[in-house]
Amino acid sequence: MEHRHLGGSGMLVSAIAYGNWVTHGSQVDQDAATACVRAALDAGITTFDTADVYAESRAEEALGAALKGVRREDVEICTKVYFPTGPGKNDRGLSRKHIMESINGSLRRLGTNYVDLYQAHRYDYATPLEETMEALADVVHAGKAHYIGVSEWKPQEIRAAAQLARELKIRLVSNQPQYSLLWRVIEPEIVPVCQELGIGQIVWSPLAQGVLTGKYKPGAQPPSGSRGTDTNGGSDAVAGWLRDEVLARVQELVPLAAEAGMSLATLSLAWVLRNTNVSAAIVGASRPEQIAENAKAADVTLDDALVKRVDEILDPVIERDPERIDVFAKRP
Repeated sequence: MEHRHLGGSGMLVSAIAYGNWVTHGSQVDQDAATACVRAALDAGITTFDTADVYAESRAEEALGAALKGVRREDVEICTKVYFPTGPGKNDRGLSRKHIMESINGSLRRLGTNYVDLYQAHRYDYATPLEETMEALADVVHAGKAHYIGVSEWKPQEIRAAAQLARELKIRLVSNQPQYSLLWRVIEPEIVPVCQELGIGQIVWSPLAQGVLTGKYKPGAQPPSGSRGTDTNGGSDAVAGWLRDEVLARVQELVPLAAEAGMSLATLSLAWVLRNTNVSAAIVGASRPEQIAENAKAADVTLDDALVKRVDEILDPVIERDPERIDVFAKRP
């Protein structure tokens, strides 16, 4: 497994990271979650991504239980704060109150004294950025997180946060955006700013919620047991991709990948990792065998001619608009 520096920091993360959004605490039980985490470790994956909001906080608990007994220094645990974790008005956002309460809850559920990366899950327009960054700095200075990151922030917001981080003597090292062969909205603006500031991308949905595995066919119902049939949030996550015009073009990639001696999933992940600003690509899994296949992508170098052909096929259905960043104007 290849390891890359997380942005301009000295910390290394596995090029393929394991994330438990949708799966742990909802789609799969604890035994299956533990089996997937252990398979990830066996494949050389050391970076694990979760959030306090996933599965109403059960995802953090599941990850903590799955990592029990693993030498803490051998893994990088990343979690997030912003979305509602309770019914109260202050159980959300990036206020000092919520950040301080949320980090303690995350550490308790994960069964650890610190996380390696604490991420602001979205920008909070109801809280002054200075308040948010000062609270995150206190989390780092208290030893509860080593680094901080953001997720789905606009370029100007990332730039302002990086400046405040420097003044507060902490490192803003990462951004977690959606990025895949089909979703390239970070390329025009986000990536150049982050490259300038020494911020790496830990990208989510590099397989477009499973669409870039080729298992969804145009004109057909989602296969049984897939995310497209999951009633615990998975079907909502993938619904936007299940358009025949998209699925038909994705199916054209399957023989190209086979000709190159790899699965479509491996090709799709390897394409994401071609971007030098990407520190890690997050994959999920409900079965251990899926992880071994995905981990192969870290060792693949794609031929330029193959990449050109893939781009030509997908071009009409690729989303490139930089305004499509997943912003929440108001707290949920």
